[in-house]
Amino acid sequence: MSSNSKYYVVPSILSADPSALWNDVQEAIEAGADGIHIDIMDGHFVPNIAYGILTIEALRKRSSIFLDVHLMVQEPENLLKGLVDAGASNITVHIEACNNIIKTISEIKKLSAQAGIAINPETPAEKITQMLENIDLILVMTVYPGLPAQSFLPSMLPKIKEIRETIKRLGLSTIIEVDGGINTETAKLTVEAGANMLVAGSAIFNKSKSTKDSLNELRNSLLGNPKNC
Repeated sequence: MSSNSKYYVVPSILSADPSALWNDVQEAIEAGADGIHIDIMDGHFVPNIAYGILTIEALRKRSSIFLDVHLMVQEPENLLKGLVDAGASNITVHIEACNNIIKTISEIKKLSAQAGIAINPETPAEKITQMLENIDLILVMTVYPGLPAQSFLPSMLPKIKEIRETIKRLGLSTIIEVDGGINTETAKLTVEAGANMLVAGSAIFNKSKSTKDSLNELRNSLLGNPKNC
């Protein structure tokens, strides 16, 4: 996936029905999702445990859609080859979890996958400035990772704006992805700040509306916003 003057909406399966995972994913794909976001949690870097290589392998067997893998684990380098072999399109690792982030990103690239860096709310933007040229996306966490039912943190908007300004100044096409508390209201705020890839969970997978209607509602909320890609 590359930036081409549009907003990417990537539903997170963390909010899908685990007992009917493929049905939910298929509905999202048919509704026009730009990719599927898969959180892998180890219970150590974050409190919860979620999904793994077998999930990616199962989804890849059924679809060629972009699989956006977000590693919330300690020692992520141990999983890279298995994830790419299973079908991951992009692997995003937390800078807070890597002993040598440059080496980890290089290993992802060598495996012919796209590479991203995620930063937690407390991590300043300047921490990744020198690495923007080497990655495909930067994931700005707009909640604290691994904890359920959190509200969007408006304090992350200046960080998104700062990263967008740096990307423009350097003449890069690095995608800014946001994850956490994204809905029709907060999506607009992040896009205005400079985000162009939105991870949405319960805003897409919910019982009040169909997946298609939810996805369309989120996209429509962005109409009229300036393009930041």
